[in-house]
Amino acid sequence: MNSRLSRRSLLAATAGLGGAGLLTGCVGTSGSGGSGGAAAGGGGGGGGIVFQNSIQDTAPKAALEAIVQSYDGDVTMNSVATEQFRAQLTNYLRSNDPPDVMSWYAGSVARDYAAQGLLLDVSSMWEGDGACAGFSEALKNLSSADDGTQIFVPTNYYWWSVFYKKSAFERWGVQPPTTWDEFLALCENLSGQGVAPLANGIGSTPWMASGWFDYLDLRINGAQYHRELLAGEHSFTDPEVVAVMEQYERLIPYFDPNMGSYSAQDASVPMAQDQAGMYLIGAFVTQYFPEDQRDDLDFFSVPVINPDVPTAEEAPTDGYFAAAGTSDPDATIAFLSYLAAPEQQQAFIEQSGSSNLPTSPDVDTSQFSPLVQKGIELLNSTEEITQFFNRDSSDALQTTADTALTQFLADPGSRDRILEEWQRAAEGVFGQ
Repeated sequence: MNSRLSRRSLLAATAGLGGAGLLTGCVGTSGSGGSGGAAAGGGGGGGGIVFQNSIQDTAPKAALEAIVQSYDGDVTMNSVATEQFRAQLTNYLRSNDPPDVMSWYAGSVARDYAAQGLLLDVSSMWEGDGACAGFSEALKNLSSADDGTQIFVPTNYYWWSVFYKKSAFERWGVQPPTTWDEFLALCENLSGQGVAPLANGIGSTPWMASGWFDYLDLRINGAQYHRELLAGEHSFTDPEVVAVMEQYERLIPYFDPNMGSYSAQDASVPMAQDQAGMYLIGAFVTQYFPEDQRDDLDFFSVPVINPDVPTAEEAPTDGYFAAAGTSDPDATIAFLSYLAAPEQQQAFIEQSGSSNLPTSPDVDTSQFSPLVQKGIELLNSTEEITQFFNRDSSDALQTTADTALTQFLADPGSRDRILEEWQRAAEGVFGQ
């Protein structure tokens, strides 16, 4: 008992250290540090569950605290500033007495930890009457390790698409495109009407340049190639990447010319004022618009370019994984199953005021907005789900993308040199 109390005290102490977070659009939650309360109730084996939480935005954090407090079991919840959590995550998992459950996100980080034997196998939750058994096949693939076992429990996600205002499209006399050629023609049409066809904000948020890179790679080369590229298995000088950049170059004349001075949020202002037409971004963009315009927003998926590749959508996915070194795997899986249940997913989304989507098909979405229901339909119908550049690779590789893609947008004629420099920088990240 003393060792468990000591562990709780140690982990809680780390939660009190402050730290700045990152923008939700790219990596997850933001905010300052703090610690949550422990739930009362019957203890699990080994003195209860220690839950290390990285969610720091005020409303989502409060929603999660309420959910944990309602759990019929002994849980200590430590809330840690996002960047501190990121820096300490490897140490948590490698500890002789690690926290049992951690909130983080799906993608390459989870798979890498699983390959090192640091994550608990939660495949039982995806079988039979397990809490994740009814989740989509795309979510199951996203939550699987390289050996096919499941090591992640996804509980909410949001979609990326091309957002636009219905009233603006009507005024401009245009329709959402269904093919890539129609999309390019739409951009040309809007440009001819004096409208910047594509909003973007790559100033203080240069990672926004990766949104179009991700989608063009998914549409031209497919999700499998995209994941392999971001894992260092292909070169950024490959012909496949050159093909992506060729399509990307076709879009450059249509971007808002002020995108280099805008943040992701600032870039929504010209669109709100009908000076820009479309914006490839995550569904979190809705909060950037005036409240009286939010019902006017709609979206369409980036059109197919290569019909031979499976459909794929970017859907950054949040949830939980557990340490392989947990002292009570059964109690850990019981707590994870509670967090993944439809009742808890719905409570989290409603109480946090989130635009995120539930991963459980059993959540009552009838009161969700038509836009959110359309987002659910999109993700339930796609064949593959990817995350975002850094979530499918690493923050270090994201930095190389920020440099390369912002340079390319400013000087597309230097594409080959930029790709060569990008590859050298990537090799430095991968230690090649």
